[in-house]
Amino acid sequence: MNATDRTVRTVLLGITGGIAAYKAVELASLLTKSGLAVDVVMTANACRFVTPRLLREVTGRPVYHDMWQDIGSWHTEHIGLAKRAKLVMVAPATANVIAKAAHGVADDLLSTVLLATGAPVIFAPAMNTNMYNHPATQENLRILAGRGCRIIPPDSGRLACGDSGVGRLPAPECLAAEICRLIADGEATAGVLAGRRVLVTAGGTREPIDPVRFIGNRSSGKMGVAIAECCRTQGAEVVLIAGRGVEVRPGCCHRTVVVETAAEMRDAVLANLAMTDAVVMAAAVADYRPVAVCRQKIKKQAGEITLTLIKNPDILEEISRWPAGRPVVVGFAAETENVLENGMDKLRRKNLDMIVINDVSQPGCGFDSDENQVVICRADGTAITLSRRAKILIAKEVIKHLAHIVAARQKEAGNG
Repeated sequence: MNATDRTVRTVLLGITGGIAAYKAVELASLLTKSGLAVDVVMTANACRFVTPRLLREVTGRPVYHDMWQDIGSWHTEHIGLAKRAKLVMVAPATANVIAKAAHGVADDLLSTVLLATGAPVIFAPAMNTNMYNHPATQENLRILAGRGCRIIPPDSGRLACGDSGVGRLPAPECLAAEICRLIADGEATAGVLAGRRVLVTAGGTREPIDPVRFIGNRSSGKMGVAIAECCRTQGAEVVLIAGRGVEVRPGCCHRTVVVETAAEMRDAVLANLAMTDAVVMAAAVADYRPVAVCRQKIKKQAGEITLTLIKNPDILEEISRWPAGRPVVVGFAAETENVLENGMDKLRRKNLDMIVINDVSQPGCGFDSDENQVVICRADGTAITLSRRAKILIAKEVIKHLAHIVAARQKEAGNG
C-alpha cells in the first residue's frame, strides 16, 4: 500500500463477464473523476468484453485480472486489495459470481477478494431476465442480502439477447452517485437493517360489490414497493403484502403475498407477524366494505340503489396494540385537509412509532405518481419535512428513521 492509498478513499470495482461490462468502464471513469481511487478486478470472461488496458487508462491505476499475474513485487495481492478497499462494488454481477459469493467459492481473484474483504459489498446484478428470476439466483441474492450485502436491483428494458424485461445494469451515473453518497455520508457499512425482518404492505384493497364491481382507491403501491426495495437493499429479510394490481419489481423483496380485500390483508399481516422486527403499513386499506356481496352482477335499473357499508378491521391499530414485544410500527396518512394535524392525531391514537404524512390533494404527488412530498413524524417528537422528490428517495429517508428506531428498541430490550 503506497502513501496515496492511505489518504485517498479506495473503491474496488469488480467486473464480471457480461455484456454490461462496457458500462463498468464509464462507472470507473466517473468514480475516478469524483476523486476516488479505483482498484479494478476483472474476471477472465470480463476481459473478453473490455480490456484491462482500457480500465488502466481510465483509472490511472493497475488493473488486476489474474491471481498469479506478475505485479513487480511480492505481495499477497488479494489480501492487499481487500484491506485497502473502503467499499466493494461488483458491476455487472453475473449469476455466476453471485452464486460463488453466496456459497463461498474462491476460484479466481475476484471471488477470493470477496471472501477476504471486510468492507461493505454491493452487487449490481445484470443478466437475462430468466436467469435473474430463476429461483437459484433469487435465493443466492437473499443469502447475500442476509449477510448485509447491498443489492441494487436491475432495471427493465431491452436486453442484449433481444428479450425485454428486468436485467439491465442501471446507468453508471446512478451507480456512481450511490457509491459517492455512501462514502460521503459515512454509511459504507453493512446494511443498517442487516439481520432484521420487515413486513411491508403496499397498494389498495378491493371490496367486492358483485362479481364484476368493487370499492377501491387510487393507490398504485409504488410507495410501498419502494419501501420494500430499500429495506432489502439495507440487508433486511422483506415480506411484501401487496394489493392486487400492484407492480412488484423482481428482487425488491424476499416473498410477496398478493391479497384483494382488507380482511385478506389483515389475515396475511397477522400470519407473517411472528419474529418480525418492523411493520410498514404503506397500503391504502379500505375503511368500509359492503354488508352483502351479490352473487350475480347487479343489473342496471330505473331509480337509485342503496349500498350499505360496514366498517373493516383496523389492521394498523390492531398490530400497534400488540402485547409486549410487538414490532416497530410505521403508518402512513394520506390526507387532503388539516394534513399535519390529522396525521399527528393518527400517530397518537394508533400508538405508532412513526408516521409518514402526505397531502394527496397536491397535483403530481401521492396516489399513482412516481413522486411524493411528506412529513415524517416519530413518536419521540422528531419531525422532518421532505420536499417533492422521487418515491425511492422518500423511501430511503423513511428507512433511515426506521433503522434508528429498531436499533433503539433492541438496545432498550438488551438493557432491560
